[in-house]
Amino acid sequence: MSETSAERTAMLRALELAAGAGPQLLPNPRVGCVLLAPDGTTIAEGRHRGPGTPHAEVEALTRAEEQAPGAARGATAVVTLEPCNHTGRTGPCAQALIAAGVARVVFAQADPNPIAAGGAATLRAAGIDVESGLLADRAGALNRAWTRAVELQRPFVTWKFATTLDGRSAAADGTSRWVSSRAARLDTHRLRAECDVMLVGARTVAVDDPELTVRDERDRPVGVQPLRVVVGHRDLPPTKRIFNDRGPSLQLRSHDPRAVLDELWRRERRHVFCEGGPTLAAAFLAAGVVDEIVVYVAPFLLGAGHSAVADLGITTIADAYRPEVVDLTVLPPDPGAPEGDAEQPNVRFTLEPRARRQ
Repeated sequence: MSETSAERTAMLRALELAAGAGPQLLPNPRVGCVLLAPDGTTIAEGRHRGPGTPHAEVEALTRAEEQAPGAARGATAVVTLEPCNHTGRTGPCAQALIAAGVARVVFAQADPNPIAAGGAATLRAAGIDVESGLLADRAGALNRAWTRAVELQRPFVTWKFATTLDGRSAAADGTSRWVSSRAARLDTHRLRAECDVMLVGARTVAVDDPELTVRDERDRPVGVQPLRVVVGHRDLPPTKRIFNDRGPSLQLRSHDPRAVLDELWRRERRHVFCEGGPTLAAAFLAAGVVDEIVVYVAPFLLGAGHSAVADLGITTIADAYRPEVVDLTVLPPDPGAPEGDAEQPNVRFTLEPRARRQ
């Protein structure tokens, strides 16, 4: 039996519910659920709201029970992710659906987590009709970084940098603050908000003293702040802004990208946003652990200055590192830019390693 039009409509609503939970639910995915009566009308809705809180299915079942005891019996549960099959901070959703007497489950994305997977099989074994794959691409896109991280068993890594037309990330004197436009900087904060780790090298902290928080258009910290991580052996004074009380911070005394990612995975971190300097960028590229590259290109030339990435050992054009462009967006000037901040359109390129695209 394929999905009905009511179930498709419910899945679109479930995706809206999941997206409305915001990006900062990591290490958990964003999930939405809609319970349908046999006539296709909605009984209740639910979304997952963060680690330790009820999963989307349980929230929807609870709301249905509050309306009328046994309201979910014979219902169809439409869920963006395969119901989990394990006990973690909360109980297994597959068992909750069975206990509630749900007759049918339609889910979008299969759970890639081997610990939580198997819910569909459990539901079928209990005599529940199960349909999978409805709008799976949309559900996967909603949890893109989380899905890939679970598949890799390490955090998903986004490397972001800003550059001039001639590939300079800073002027010869080291100044770099205004390489990108204000519009590009605000866009960067939007992307930061989707991650649970901000990563830089110790030299960047020593020289540039970044705060690495997620901030709004008035430069005020907003939302749940990612873990700010400094990589490197250099001792840093506690007065550096990355160690302030506007968010958690950590120094990992290592130069090994894979060891760094292993430790962050152990700490249940799933999406790393790397804004480090050229040495850190080259190390992560050489280790093959960069999953996405975001580049802001500003329309001016410096002629000299610092490159965005250090020596990769490439000596001939045939060996060039060639990621694939998956998105190109022109960011128009921001009318709110302060006087003296010369605003011109910046271009944002999003790229992925070609091995990812095969």
